[in-house]
Amino acid sequence: MIRAVLLALLLAGPTAAQVPEPDAYRGEPYRAPVPATLQGATVIDGKQAIRLHGEGVPFLDVLPRKQRPEGLPEGTVWREPPHETIPGAVWLWDTGWENLAPAEQARLERGLAEATKGDPAAPVVIFCRADCWMSWNAARRAVALGYTAVHWFPGGIEGWQAAGGAPLVKATPAAP
Repeated sequence: MIRAVLLALLLAGPTAAQVPEPDAYRGEPYRAPVPATLQGATVIDGKQAIRLHGEGVPFLDVLPRKQRPEGLPEGTVWREPPHETIPGAVWLWDTGWENLAPAEQARLERGLAEATKGDPAAPVVIFCRADCWMSWNAARRAVALGYTAVHWFPGGIEGWQAAGGAPLVKATPAAP
């Protein structure tokens, strides 16, 4: 019995408490265990996210957009798959990569400014999917930009659902 439990723990991989907070933004693989901390931000769980949502704190979803696959035959119709998010969240797509292009950096800065009404002390929640470094990267950037009430929600939409949050809604991507 003890051997089976130990084997299951080994196969499960590292826990958040075991993942060190890196000194730089994180790249591939983005879907991997994340740290339990983010210096300069408050880490929240699903119940805290639901409470902050109820208080009207802005939520920023940083999940990347699905791009048209390369190599599709000419004339092939491609429709971007829908992305579901927390109700009222602003979808700041592609702003959680390790390295941001100028357009992505501008989208993040504009989204933060709009969500906080230009007040860097106003609270904001940044999320993506569970165990996704995209939200960690974006929240770290928000802190680096001088935002002082950043709440990082590493549980993302799965944590929202598990905590009993409102049903997800179809996301509309923020302007490029």
